This record gives sequence, structure tokens and C-alpha cells, in this order.
Amino acid sequence: MDVRRVSEAGTERCDPARLPDLLAEDDGFVWVDLPLGDPSIERVLTDVFAFHPRAVLDCLQRIQVPKVHVYADSAFVVLHAPQPGDRGHVHYVEIDQFVGERYLVTVHGPVNPAVAASSTRVEVDAVAARLDDGRFRPASPAELSTAIVSALTARMRDLLVELTKDVWAFEQQVTGGPMGDAETFLDGMFRVRHGLLAVRTMAALSHEVYGRMHALAVFGDQGQRLLENSLDQFQRLTTMAMSQEAYLHGVIDFYQTRTTTKMTIAAERLAVIAAITLPVTALSSVLGMNVIVNSSTHWGALWVLIVVMAGMSGVLLLWTRRQGWW
Repeated sequence: MDVRRVSEAGTERCDPARLPDLLAEDDGFVWVDLPLGDPSIERVLTDVFAFHPRAVLDCLQRIQVPKVHVYADSAFVVLHAPQPGDRGHVHYVEIDQFVGERYLVTVHGPVNPAVAASSTRVEVDAVAARLDDGRFRPASPAELSTAIVSALTARMRDLLVELTKDVWAFEQQVTGGPMGDAETFLDGMFRVRHGLLAVRTMAALSHEVYGRMHALAVFGDQGQRLLENSLDQFQRLTTMAMSQEAYLHGVIDFYQTRTTTKMTIAAERLAVIAAITLPVTALSSVLGMNVIVNSSTHWGALWVLIVVMAGMSGVLLLWTRRQGWW
């Protein structure tokens, strides 16, 4: 558990045992960060802060959808950050916040065991480094919470940049010529589309949560600007992810249209071959036994048959040409 006291004098890291005394002080505010798997999470949230049991339970289990609950003395917010996994999978990394007048409590909810513990602390570590270096001095827990949210949107944006690079690479392959194994190529494009969809979903749901917080003026009248900043970031991320997803759809349509065109041309050519050979095959199968497979070959009849078959092929070729089949 990390405990920091933030005041006009700067940021001070404190012994967790001092937490009750720090909360009783009037100067500044306290930031408590409870890392993933900390055994003291339930005790601190229940005994020290006396948070609502439902909110404490939400911190101990996975929550799939962002949410906000407003209590008399605090707001409980659940958000998710994206963490790329294997084979295009995107993990939802949960970060919970209790934002009060004189404290901010951040809790790192349970995640997939495949996610490294360091991946759950990207946002808080970035903000904590700025605090400890004196580069960031928030005036309130709401401002500190907004800084963490900004770090979360930066994480979404970074993933969006990497996915956009993949989209451009696929577009270059589609428009450039041969693409190798079609199944692998399509699989890659749909995995990238899944990543874009995950970012868009996270940003859109978070935007709705902060829209609710803005409507309720959770941070007070002076904090509306902070909520508007978060709203704007989530909205723009949603739009950018949606735009890249639409662009990738265009690339996939380009690829599928070109593949369908090739298949159509191949089918037309096969139809031409069938139209030319089928009558000839039928004629030769009926008459061939009587002309060649006999005690002696009827050469006159054979040559007549060959000429008739050649004539039929010529007529069919001319007809298919007029039909525009080749």
C-alpha cells in the first residue's frame, strides 16, 4: 500500500500506519494506492474509510462495465484500460477510484492471470512519478483523479497508434499486390479490427460514465472543468477509434471485392470451357464407340466427326465471345 500526503509544500510519502492521522489533518489531502493482491484492501476500505459494502465488494471482484456510484462523501468510479495480449486479445485492466473531498483511493481490481502486475499500475506510476518529482501539484483529489484518467486515455491512444500502424501495413499489402496466405492475412486484419473495437468500446463506455458524473456535478461547480476535460478526451478517442475501424473495413472490403472479382472471372472461364467441351464430349461419347472401337476404324466417318466437333467448338467460341465471356 502506498500512502502519499499532497499539500502546497509538495508530496510526502508516508507510513501506512499513519493513515488515520493523515485523514484527520486539515492541510492538503491523502492519496492511497492499493496494489493488485494487497491483503489489506478489504480492511482499509471497510475499517479506515468505511466505504459502502457494495463498493468494497466491487473492488474485490472483476467488473466488466465502467460505472459510477455517488455517495454522500465520495464518488466511486470503475474504469478500464486496454492491455494487448496474445493473438490480438485485449485485456481489460480495471482501476477503481474513490474520490472524496480530502482523499483519493485507487484500487487495482482483479485481472486475468496472464496480465503482468506492472501492467495494472501504468497510470498510477506515471502520475506518482510526476508527483514525487514535483512536476505536478494537484490542488484537490479531483484534479489528481483527472490526471490518472488522462494517463489512462494516453494508454488507449498509444494502443490506437500501434493498431493504426497495423491498419496501414494491411492497406499497403492489399493495394500493393500479392499478400501470401489469404487465411493468415484475413485473420490478422480481423484481429486488428477487434483491437480497435475494444478501444472504441472502452472509450465510449467511459465517456458515458463521465457524462453522468458531469450531469451530477460530482466534483462540485469548480470541478466541472475537470470532468469536461475527461469527457472530451474519451469522446475524441471514441471518434478516432471508430474512424480507424471504418478505414480498416474499407481495406477489408477492398480485399474481399478483389478476391470476389478474381473468383467471378475464374468461374466465367470455367463456364466457357464447359460450354465448348460439353457438346463435343457428348458427340464423341455417342459416336466414338461406333467409329473407332470396331474391328476396323472408319477413317472417313472419323474425319467427318472431327470436322463436326471442331466446327461446333468454333461456333461456341464465337458465341461466348459475343456474350462477352472472354
